[in-house]
Amino acid sequence: MSNVVVLDNGGGLLKAGQGGERNPAVVIPNCLYRPLTSKKFLHPTTTLSSTTEDLTSAAIRRPIDRGYLINPDLQRDIWSHLFTSLLHVTPSSSSLLLTEALFSLPSIQRSTDELVFEDFGFNSLYVADSPSLVHLYEASRRPYGLVSEAQCSLVVDCGFSFTHAAPVFQNFTVNYGVKRIDLGGKALTNYLKELVSYRSVNVMDETFIMDDVKEKLCFVSVDVERDLQVARKRGNDNLFRCTYVLPDGVTHTKGYVKDPEAAQRHRILTDGATPSRAVETKKETDHLEVMEKSEERKRVDLTKNEFDLTNERFLVPEMIFQPADLGNVCHQG
Repeated sequence: MSNVVVLDNGGGLLKAGQGGERNPAVVIPNCLYRPLTSKKFLHPTTTLSSTTEDLTSAAIRRPIDRGYLINPDLQRDIWSHLFTSLLHVTPSSSSLLLTEALFSLPSIQRSTDELVFEDFGFNSLYVADSPSLVHLYEASRRPYGLVSEAQCSLVVDCGFSFTHAAPVFQNFTVNYGVKRIDLGGKALTNYLKELVSYRSVNVMDETFIMDDVKEKLCFVSVDVERDLQVARKRGNDNLFRCTYVLPDGVTHTKGYVKDPEAAQRHRILTDGATPSRAVETKKETDHLEVMEKSEERKRVDLTKNEFDLTNERFLVPEMIFQPADLGNVCHQG
């Protein structure tokens, strides 16, 4: 087993594993959470979308805000749980490869160094930014590809708080050419919460639930004007309408998509079919990997505990391409 620990310390998720492994061994939220049924904050042991606990209106504490470490004590607590209980590594006999946000302040860098060496006692530390690692990975995966031959690339990193467009040359990020917008997954979730709260039911306090809605139902449109016209249709001609059922704390503690097959109908448009052929080409979607509907869910009447999504499914991700609609502007590093 490698003695190198790889840690992608994101604002939303922690991805960690051993050096040499293709995929991370552990993916957990970078936070502590407190359900309404608990009096203390808990450590996530899995992704919160797969936990069995009721996370309705759960309180959240995050060590990273707007991409930067603001609470080293909380980060120490989360890392201790990660290294000891999940990765089962000994920091004193290991080295650490750590990702860090671009343009991190010197004071934040010193706090990170103190965590790594003084609190955990790692042998060595290498800090890298995400764009350079992405370029290196792609170049090594395809040694005769265009990226490897040209030794340069443009990496777009959509994170929890920021979106960076970073040019990379010979595995080094060209800092003066980096462009940044203060828009990431957190802002998109908040925008989705506002839309659903205005049109259906108040979900402003349901961060975990709306994260799950965004990940399961939202997609990037290839033709926004066309999809807006389709979203106005009724009945089977509306390929985007789907229902999300909120947890009730009794029969189920997690939200779910009521009809997973209906949530995949929008792919018919991507394949080149017209909306009028939606019913005829329904069989074409059978090969898609979708969740199977539970017979129990069909019988339960939860009409007061669910909401429909239509154009929200593609308008929320569209904000990445139209950040001015949310009041965001581009910044140069």
